[in-house]
Amino acid sequence: MNQSNEIPLNRIQSAIFGELKKNWGWLLAFGILSIVLGTIGLGMTFGLTLASVLVFGVLLVIGGVVQIFDAFKCKGWKSTLWHVLIALLYVGAGVMMVADPILASATLTLVLAAILLAVGVMRIFMSLQMRPVKGWGWLLAGGIITILLGGMIISGWPMSGLWVIGLFVAVELIVNGWTSVFVALAARIVAKEGQESAAARSATSGY
Repeated sequence: MNQSNEIPLNRIQSAIFGELKKNWGWLLAFGILSIVLGTIGLGMTFGLTLASVLVFGVLLVIGGVVQIFDAFKCKGWKSTLWHVLIALLYVGAGVMMVADPILASATLTLVLAAILLAVGVMRIFMSLQMRPVKGWGWLLAGGIITILLGGMIISGWPMSGLWVIGLFVAVELIVNGWTSVFVALAARIVAKEGQESAAARSATSGY
């Protein structure tokens, strides 16, 4: 009975991972590389912050220019003017970020801190509404931690603007890397189980 239940489970797992079972090594390598880059980034948050702001600014400029060209192809559209104005705002914001990435990083950090404070307050209200439900305390703790993080960023502003964005990018690289590693290893286990199951069926059919 257990053997008959094991085969459908393996098929479900195989369907989830698809071709990743054969190419899990590439995902594992990517995960390790992401972890290494994130760890290096933790030691150079200032440079990573400036690089992130510059890349974001360049992307805004490119996006704005493309949108302006697109606006000239939209003849007869009543919202063409708004389309162009939004594009100009994109270009203007991008140019400002490229011209003064330090000021831009400080501004973005302040906005990020305000968002964290708002998210923390909303999580606390959600937790209070969910008090009858088991585990509501974790949501409350998450809200408090988010508020503390936002408050810490604001208390250190504008100096925090020199490292916060880079820190967030570095941490995201590390988290993404470990996630990729775990997924790759899971795909490897499923592939190995599939091979063992196929070998067992082949051996059984041989008798």
